[in-house]
Amino acid sequence: MRSSKPRRKGRGHLNRQQRVVPLEPIPAFRLKLVFSILCLGLVGLLGRMAWLQVLQAPALEAKARSFQTKYTKSLGTRRSIVDRMGRLVALDEERYRLWAHPMYFSFPGDAKGLLRKPVEVAQKLTLPLAIPIEDLINRLDNQQSGVKLAEGLDPESASELRRLGISGLDLEAYPQRIYPQGSLFANVVGFLNQDRVPQAGLEQSLNKRLLRFEKSHAMRLGADGTPLPDDLPPGAFYGDDLQLQLTLDARLQELSVKALSSQIKKWRAKKGVAIVLDVSNGEILALASSPTYDPNNYWNFSPGRFREWSVQDLIEPGSTFKPINLALALQEGVINPGETIKDTGTLKVGGWRIYNHDRVAHGVIDFAKLLQVSSNIGMVKTMKNLAPEKYWEWLSKLGLEDHPNTDLPGAVAGQIKLKSVFVSQPIEPATASFGQGFSLTPLKLAQLHAMIANNGYLVRPHITKGLLAGEALVPFASHEKKQLLDPEVTRIVRSWMESVVELGSGIGVKTPGYRIGGKTGTAQKVVNGKYEPGAKICSFVANLPVDDPRFVVLVVVDEPKGSNAFGSTVAVPVAKEIIDGLLVLEKIPPSQKGVRFQPAKR
Repeated sequence: MRSSKPRRKGRGHLNRQQRVVPLEPIPAFRLKLVFSILCLGLVGLLGRMAWLQVLQAPALEAKARSFQTKYTKSLGTRRSIVDRMGRLVALDEERYRLWAHPMYFSFPGDAKGLLRKPVEVAQKLTLPLAIPIEDLINRLDNQQSGVKLAEGLDPESASELRRLGISGLDLEAYPQRIYPQGSLFANVVGFLNQDRVPQAGLEQSLNKRLLRFEKSHAMRLGADGTPLPDDLPPGAFYGDDLQLQLTLDARLQELSVKALSSQIKKWRAKKGVAIVLDVSNGEILALASSPTYDPNNYWNFSPGRFREWSVQDLIEPGSTFKPINLALALQEGVINPGETIKDTGTLKVGGWRIYNHDRVAHGVIDFAKLLQVSSNIGMVKTMKNLAPEKYWEWLSKLGLEDHPNTDLPGAVAGQIKLKSVFVSQPIEPATASFGQGFSLTPLKLAQLHAMIANNGYLVRPHITKGLLAGEALVPFASHEKKQLLDPEVTRIVRSWMESVVELGSGIGVKTPGYRIGGKTGTAQKVVNGKYEPGAKICSFVANLPVDDPRFVVLVVVDEPKGSNAFGSTVAVPVAKEIIDGLLVLEKIPPSQKGVRFQPAKR
């Protein structure tokens, strides 16, 4: 039986009476508006693409390359310095600084994210670094990054640290200048400070020539940051292997330093210098100064020792200049080799009383005897024959007041009196005749005696040969020489100097089988324009062999103490040791047998 109750309509059913109402059409202006917006967006996108691809392309490309490229930096390495035999004098060695970054400490095999404590790292580093563990902990505690733990580590120590594999440690490589000969060449070579800035010597004066040729190169980086040098040509990282070669001989230098230092200590002298000069080309085989310093530990020494006083300090040469003066007189023809001079022991010139150093009147003497006894009075009378104007012109011609033509750093010019003073005051040429009243450097004195030994040719003293590449040498400059004196004049003067070694104050360097000429000197020392009471400059100069001169040896000692301090007692023993070594090292054969040079009358 059907129920009479009406059925309820479900929500999901439509009434049959309902109709579907059609949508109203979209107005045309709306379609155009949407279309316009889309077109504008597309135009903006195309414009942006054009902006990036065309106008901004170079800048964006450069920015991308900066992320993908690594540039190698020049380490600023320097060329090595070697002596004339190839022995190393200065070189760059690789050293390392160790930096610690505690915020990244971990050991090999640690789980990701595990950080080690500073004390754990310090325990592993204390032995390789030879630093107490307490010191390491104090440096690392409460630090996040950038802690310098060590400096000057050698490559072996750096390799040992790498093998530990500790994350958070960084080794920074850098070059360090090493001087394997210690103090032997310090007065000449100089040194670099801890910032690698040259402070003295050739390191400073030849700084640009000592810098190696190094280029900076660009390398592509891989996705993990690994450098990819595949686009670099072979040899791109090759610098140059040139070396600066010196004229100095380490063997002769060491011998000279030892002999000089011994005498300075014995006579409690202020300082001293010894020079060995090749008379034919001006090469300096030895240039020893004492006291000196160790360039590897320069901070332990007074800056006053960094100067090379043989070219930076002026001295009055004293009697070692007498052979030079006699050569000038011979050259001008105002004396003859066979003449004699009467030495009265004292003489008054322009109101000033002049004496011989020994206050002895030697009577009638020839010029050889004059040098043997080092007669001041004989020299005054001799040089009186030369007009003061001409005498001054010769001193100037010899370059006493000119800046030295040498590669030794810091060389200074000598000093002579103004021509007007020299000519108008008779005492000036009188004192100049025995080597006082003017000043020069020891190097200049050696150069002038090389002129006597080299038949009147003035050579340029120098200590650098040039840049050495394997066996090939690229010289820095040609070493011209200028003739100032007649060869016969110099031959005569050398024979007189030989008599000083045979019979006079230079007898201490006499060597059987060899002919050696020389002259001693003991001059008053000038301090602040005045002669210092009791202060002396003792010196000796030699040329050898006399029959065919090859070398000049000069020794100068400043302010030796003692009443018996003279050139013959202080400087001659040093020269003797140097000459003995020089004869062996240079394989100089004995002189030809026969009599000494006999001065011929001109």
